[in-house]
Amino acid sequence: MHTAHTRAFGQPAKTQWYDRKNYVFVEFCVEDSKNVDIKIEKFKLIFSCKSADNTELYNNIELYSKVDPNDSRHKRSDRSVTLFMRKIDGKKAWPRLTKDKTKYAWLTVDFDNWRDWHDDDEQMVDLEHYANMLKELKNTGPPPAMDDLDDEPLDSV
Repeated sequence: MHTAHTRAFGQPAKTQWYDRKNYVFVEFCVEDSKNVDIKIEKFKLIFSCKSADNTELYNNIELYSKVDPNDSRHKRSDRSVTLFMRKIDGKKAWPRLTKDKTKYAWLTVDFDNWRDWHDDDEQMVDLEHYANMLKELKNTGPPPAMDDLDDEPLDSV
């Protein structure tokens, strides 16, 4: 039996994932899904639903590492079902979603949302720098009056 999928329950849903420091995000790309059932265990994620054309979809994923099922959530939209799972060891990057190294055709990395952890740290530094700039601007006194500007419309220039 494969550790990431069992054929007896239906075909796998197209799945994208990405890793962040404290959470792993997984998106099951199923439009107009119904009968969505998600079970998150410490080392396993089970997803099942029916697609708009009543195709039964099923993913049974043995996870790379341990997650906290009690601090994991999901949200269904018309286009997909997205979930995030809190990693028990938030200091450890996940090189893949699955426990085994098998490459599955239905599972891809979501590169639109993927960021290396050092990028997160750099973004926090940029955000702090921006916040400090705004704070300094607030402390520079009132803005200029600007009453010396023309009242002529721009199209007359």
